[in-house]
Amino acid sequence: MNVNYNRYVSLMRKISDINGSMAVLSWDQEVYMPAKGAEIRAQQVATLSGIAHELFVGNEVGDLLELLSKDDSLDVHQKKNISETLYDYTRRKKYSTEFVMKLSECTSQAFQAWSKAKNTSDFSLFAPHLKKVVQLKREECELLGYESHPYNALLDLYERGAKVADLDILFNDVKSQLLPFIKQIAEQPKIDSAFLFKHYDKDKQWAFGIDCLKQMNYDFESGRQDISSHPFTISFNPNDVRVTTRVNENDFREMIWSCIHEGGHALYEQGLKIENYGLPSGEAISLGIHESQSRLWENNVGRSLAYWKCNYPQLQTIFPDHFGKVSLADFYRAINMVEPSFIRTSADELTYHFHVMIRYEIEKSLIEGSIEVEDLPRIWNENYKKYLLIDVPSHKMGILQDVHWSHGGFGYFPTYSLGSFYAAQFFAKAKNHLPELEQMIEHGNFKPLLQWLRENIHQYGRFYTAEELCTKVTGEKLNFRHFMDYAKAKFSNIYNL
Repeated sequence: MNVNYNRYVSLMRKISDINGSMAVLSWDQEVYMPAKGAEIRAQQVATLSGIAHELFVGNEVGDLLELLSKDDSLDVHQKKNISETLYDYTRRKKYSTEFVMKLSECTSQAFQAWSKAKNTSDFSLFAPHLKKVVQLKREECELLGYESHPYNALLDLYERGAKVADLDILFNDVKSQLLPFIKQIAEQPKIDSAFLFKHYDKDKQWAFGIDCLKQMNYDFESGRQDISSHPFTISFNPNDVRVTTRVNENDFREMIWSCIHEGGHALYEQGLKIENYGLPSGEAISLGIHESQSRLWENNVGRSLAYWKCNYPQLQTIFPDHFGKVSLADFYRAINMVEPSFIRTSADELTYHFHVMIRYEIEKSLIEGSIEVEDLPRIWNENYKKYLLIDVPSHKMGILQDVHWSHGGFGYFPTYSLGSFYAAQFFAKAKNHLPELEQMIEHGNFKPLLQWLRENIHQYGRFYTAEELCTKVTGEKLNFRHFMDYAKAKFSNIYNL
């Protein structure tokens, strides 16, 4: 028994307890908290942030890590936990407690301002708070240090090792390969999807979403689903992983894709080993890998013909007036219709990546200081016109649609596209290992796929980097070709190309 390592584990779990408590307050803030609780809640979250930060960067943790980093008696997994924690410690040591609390309080207030601004479609209510957040994120880049571009410092928080130079190449591939394919699709006859926008009872939608989560093997004894203005997944530990969705009674798509998407995130978190709670081995590798799990379930599975061969009869039973006379083929084509739209979370699989690219380019420019907060509505609308050929009708449908900036989540958006590209590569490999996967999905049997994901991705925590894991699972680094192969095979069939 290594006394020093046991002490390290104890300290890490104590810090996780504090972070978990803070996460509960954040979850409540977005789900149940009354409006008047916002000011004190921001203070409470800031206080806990400061406590967790001080404990983590304190001398006791630092001394233990220095000692254990030289301890050859540790096994390979223990050594990896120490090296990953030392990396986190070195980075967090660069933050002062004052800065951590200031950022926490600022983002808590910004969230409340964003919520009001979105409800009234008034960017001016959010802009002063966003300016403060942006300024703090610029300061954070300087605290952390970076090479070549300040935005690299923020990218690294979510996708370790990601660089502007690499993402520029990736999004240039999106422009040069995906955009021409979308234009080719746009020349085909438009698919009729009007039946998706009839009135769908909220409670019936909710019940169907719960059934979909259960079918995916989301464990409701270790989680729950609630309503929020922006769907999200939050984990307090693998035995308490919660998801939220939103229900639009006039757009069937919003609830179902939110449920499946967040369910994919939750399955990853529930698949981490509870015995590794508080340690890097009990944490997700990166946001890109995390997003690969949600996008794999949402798109590669949830938007597949096999999935709806299984689930469409139930949907027709629940909504006979809506789907009773709509064939499975027409339903499948409608839910996969490619058409530019305003809202990222309800965008189709292909145009989705231009939503992400626009946000990436805006964030990069904001952080480097070539644009300012006041410029955002204009630049946003210009880019939507340029890449998606649509005129944004309101701030609510445009610059205010995402919650991420109010949380200070700069550097987060690129992981959405990375996740889709990883998902296509992982799903292709899963089909190789499970030759009858499509038939399994047709029969509502998702356990083999989940087990494959558990064995190849979920169980490892942060033992591998995203690049190392991708290479281990698929035999190569992330390759955009897999996504294009998947997209062309699927949508060429749907659009008779």
